[in-house]
Amino acid sequence: MNNLNSILIEGNLVRDPQFKSTAKGTPLCTFSLASNRVYKQDSGTEKEVSFFNVETWAKLAENCYNLGRKGRGVRIVGRLKQDRWNGMDGKIHSKVTIVAEHVEFRPEFRRGDESDNTLAEETMHSFPTPRDEATF
Repeated sequence: MNNLNSILIEGNLVRDPQFKSTAKGTPLCTFSLASNRVYKQDSGTEKEVSFFNVETWAKLAENCYNLGRKGRGVRIVGRLKQDRWNGMDGKIHSKVTIVAEHVEFRPEFRRGDESDNTLAEETMHSFPTPRDEATF
């Protein structure tokens, strides 16, 4: 029986997405997401920024690569995946990645001239994704 493993997160892309294909030819797109949290502390407010690595697969990967760009707002629904490996130092290392299963891009404004703030054609996109490949 599977345990619940689900995450919903919003933020902005830290840099342009990276694209590659696995050895079997499955598209893979990876990017980093910055998620902000503002909270009250004593007499003022504090801001906390967390950074997360995200991967998308297949058609979703192609779409994220084509639509994503540094600074673009995004909402992701997915699951957490933990990779573990033995390092050169003999210690066990691990890294947690978000595997996106659903991605929505926030509306993006295009500036033709200073008075033109029309929404881009791809204002909101949502793409389902298959399970990721185990091998590269």
